[in-house]
Parts: sequence; structure tokens; C-alpha cells
Amino acid sequence: MANGNNKKNSKKKIYVFGGLGVLVLGLILLVIIQGSKEEIITVQTEKVEKRNITQNVTATGKIQPEFSVIITPEVTGEVMALTVKEGDDVKKGQVLLRIKADTYLAQKERVEANLQSARASLSIQKAQLDKITGDYNRVKDLHAKRLSSDAEIEASRSLYLTSVASFESAQAVVQQAQASLREANEQLNKTVITSPINGTITKLNIEVGERVLGSGFTQGTDIMTVADLSQMEAIVDVDENDVTIISVGDTTRIKVDAFRDRVFNGIVTQIGNSAKSAGFGTQEQVTNFEVRVRLLDTDINLRPGMSCNGTIETETKKDVVAVPIQSVTARTDVEAPKTEEEQLITSAKKRERRIQEIVFIIVDGKAKAANIETGISDDTYVEVISGLSGGEEVVSGTYRAISRELKDGSLVTKEEKKTNQAEKK
Repeated sequence: MANGNNKKNSKKKIYVFGGLGVLVLGLILLVIIQGSKEEIITVQTEKVEKRNITQNVTATGKIQPEFSVIITPEVTGEVMALTVKEGDDVKKGQVLLRIKADTYLAQKERVEANLQSARASLSIQKAQLDKITGDYNRVKDLHAKRLSSDAEIEASRSLYLTSVASFESAQAVVQQAQASLREANEQLNKTVITSPINGTITKLNIEVGERVLGSGFTQGTDIMTVADLSQMEAIVDVDENDVTIISVGDTTRIKVDAFRDRVFNGIVTQIGNSAKSAGFGTQEQVTNFEVRVRLLDTDINLRPGMSCNGTIETETKKDVVAVPIQSVTARTDVEAPKTEEEQLITSAKKRERRIQEIVFIIVDGKAKAANIETGISDDTYVEVISGLSGGEEVVSGTYRAISRELKDGSLVTKEEKKTNQAEKK
């Protein structure tokens, strides 16, 4: 009986260990089979076609009048009268304000009195010169007849020359007084300030009774700004990397925050030569250049200082091979050494790495990497200069698949590109 029980126990052990061995062997085979099975990557595709591409540069800025004048007085004084208010339309030559003129009027009267005195002195000198000239001529006649001595003719001539000099000096005093009078009149006239252009008062900084400083020796008081609102422009800041591809005359589309549903057309009229830097010395440092865009639409009430966004169309190419922007990715290749000398060089230093732009095209259910050279791009597509001829099926999604998962020869399966409700509409 004991031997029978031992045999039964031995058989049970054999069955148990045998089953475990079969299970382990099955697991090993499953791992090997799964490891050898190539992963299939799900992608979205698009057919390569020829398209029209417009390269754009975007920028932000402000709306400003193309022509505006900051009014500053040339004389100092108290504002006695202010004939306009902010928002008023004015004509060229219209009186805007008057500065107290008492001081300048007194100065004019003083100069006028000096001029009268100088003219009186000139008249006296003229009378004296006439008398001395007559005496000198008589002495010359007598000397010619040998009826006067050389000393007499020399004395008469000296007196004559002195009288001429005095007369000319009196003339210079009169001219100086006349110039002073013109200056006094000019200063007096400057107490009345008129508009230099037809426009609108867009800013008014003073009130009646305030004292303003003239701009003779200082910057002067900023009294008001007159702007021609019939011709507006957008002044936008363009990144230093983009400003080189912008040209005067480029078509521009301007969106103003206050008019969200409206797109204004414009053209580039001026590109700044001086850089504008912000955040200097920090990681956020940016360098921009000011670009002015004349707005061609003048049928709406734009106001100075409104925020805007500009899209500048720098270049357009028609009927070129293009692929979606997201289809293009960059891969780093290691340049292989060709000769023994190059092998020695690369062993002593890092091998040169080259960045190559590629796209993946679908051939017989597999992804094939194609090296390309790109040109201009718009918001959606990029021009392909070389590497594709059109008609190929290029991978356009997903981003993870294009940038990380796909390799040359990867198995792929295609899915339809998801379309959101806005695209359907």
C-alpha cells in the first residue's frame, strides 16, 4: 500500500512540473513572437499637390495718423484765449489760442522808438555830410587854382571822410533798428498760434490761464496735437529675423482690435533702419524694427492709438509643389568618414552633424523618408523646391508619429483626418 501511494505521488509531481514547463515554454514563445512582430503606426496622409503660396510676416502695433503735428509755442506767456477743444476739426491758418502779448507789445513799441531815433540821427548826419561835401568840393576847386594850400585840402578831405563814415554808421543803426522791429513783430505775431494743417485736435494739454514755455531755448510746452485723420497708418514692430524679407509696397492686411470683423487693406510705405530693443540683457530680450503701413480704407472712424495686428504679404509663388507644414520634420545625420585621413580626424573630434529636412511618403504600406529642400511658406503649406514632384502621398499626422515614431521603412496604416465642426462649416 505504501508503494502504491508513492507511485501516485510521483505521477502527480511529474504532471505538475510538466505543466509548468509547458506554460513557461509557451510564454517564452509568445515573447519571441511579439518581439519579432513589427509595430504598425497609424498615420494621416495627404496628396502632394501644386498650390499658390503667399509668405506672410505678422506683427503688432498701433494705429496712428500719417500726418500729425505737435503744437509747441515759440514764446513764453499766459494763455489768454483757447478757441478749440479736443475733437474739434480745424482748418489750416485757423486761430487755436492766444498768449498774453503785453510784454511783446511793449518790446515792439520800444524798438519802434529806437528806430525813430536812429532815423533822426541819420537825417542829421545826412545834413552834415551834405554841408561838408559842399565845402570839400570848393576847397578842391581852390586848390586846383592854387588858391588854397595843401594843408587846407588835406584837412577838408579828412573832415569829409569822417562825415561819410558817420553817415554810414547812422545808416547801419537804422538797419539794425529795422531788424529789431521785424523781430519784435515776429515775436508779437507768435502770441497767436494757428493750425499748420487741416485736421482734428486729437490731444489738448492746456487750459486758459496756464503759463506755457516757449521753445526758443528749451523743448517748450506740448500744447496740443493736430492730426489729419483722413489718412491713417499702422505702425507695427517686426522681428529682426523677418524685416529683411519685407519691401516697400508689400500688401498688408490689418486687423484692428476695436473692429474685429473688419480687415483693412494697406501697403508698406517705410521700413525703419534703427532697431528697437526691449528687455535688454535678459532672456526676454527682443529686437524689432518699425514698419509703417498706409491704410487704403478710409471709410471708418479709426482713432489714434488703437491696437492692431498686421499680416504683411512678402512674396507669392504660384503653382508650386507644396506639403502641409506639419509634414516636414528635421532629422540629424552623422556624416560618415570617407578616407583614412577623415577617419583619423573624426576619431579625434566629434563627427559633423547635419540637419536634413525630410517628409515621409507612403509606398506599399510603408513609410519612406524623402529628403527635401523647402522654400517659402504660408500658415498651412510650405513650398518644396526639390525632393518631390507632386502626386505622392505624404504623411500629414500625427505630430507624434512624424516627429518621433516614424522611421524609413516603418509599417503604417492610414486613418481619415479628423475634421472639426468649424472646418465642416
